[in-house]
Amino acid sequence: MHAPEVWLPFPPAELAPLPEGLTYHHWDGQPAFPADPARCAFYAVPYLKGTATSLRPLPRMTGVRVVQTLTAGVDDILPAAPGLPDGAVLCNAGGLHNTSTAELALALILAAQRDIPGAVRAQDQGRWSTAMRPSLADRHVLVVGYGGIGAAVEERLLPFEVASVTRVASRPRTAPRGPVHGVDELPELLPSAEIVVLCAPLTEATRGLAGAAFLARMPDGGLLVNVARGALVDTGALLAELASGRLRAALDVTDPEPLPPDHRLWRAPNALITPHVGGPSTAFRPRAERLLRAQLARFAAGEPVRHVVATGGQPQSP
Repeated sequence: MHAPEVWLPFPPAELAPLPEGLTYHHWDGQPAFPADPARCAFYAVPYLKGTATSLRPLPRMTGVRVVQTLTAGVDDILPAAPGLPDGAVLCNAGGLHNTSTAELALALILAAQRDIPGAVRAQDQGRWSTAMRPSLADRHVLVVGYGGIGAAVEERLLPFEVASVTRVASRPRTAPRGPVHGVDELPELLPSAEIVVLCAPLTEATRGLAGAAFLARMPDGGLLVNVARGALVDTGALLAELASGRLRAALDVTDPEPLPPDHRLWRAPNALITPHVGGPSTAFRPRAERLLRAQLARFAAGEPVRHVVATGGQPQSP
């Protein structure tokens, strides 16, 4: 009987010590597969190699039991979940990206509030330009999508003396720091939200969530920050608000993505854009290694793996 085979995006020697009783292969999206995909039992998806690469071996992985992504969002892999073998599980990265993404969210907020992009442009021109800018202190912040990343954003906001942090998730609950409002309460919450941070996963329920009505309820001068997925925002509606000068935006993700060079969003007033770099930082690798070791230890011991978001052979949740 063959030992269960594992495909890893990092060389197995770099992840040692790994559980015994498994056979390890390194595959990070190269044209040639390292072994027969049909014998792969645990597939750790390559990171930042694109959806086509990630999905390429899946149709041939007829014996796979675990598909482990290294991303918080799995909207690119989720459509393939019903086609996985019955009982196989798709797992996201859990809290892997909480630290890095929350750091970027704070960086975007601070840069937008204090107009760091304007200072860089002035520096390029050798121009000394001073002005009164809005602080992060004393602002009312709304976090939409209060999972691991949303909670990590809140933790980093509090030392900046914000006036309040309001939490929103798909349904109301109580979190350690206070109540979490349901998404249906957004119309009442948005008018007082000077900064709105989107951290929600992309689902059919959240696609286009920040549309014209959502944006219209934000107060004048409000800042929309998106570190989740670009399609949470209606790009056309956001462009209209930016062009009017009523709202500002700091976006790590866009729709479409990558943003074409001639897209109007690049040149929209009051917009700060980074190229989806919330996850890839030096914080990624050590946390990815810890995640893989922990999941493989459970798999080798016959224990349930964590962070399951879908199961093969079952319809995906809306």
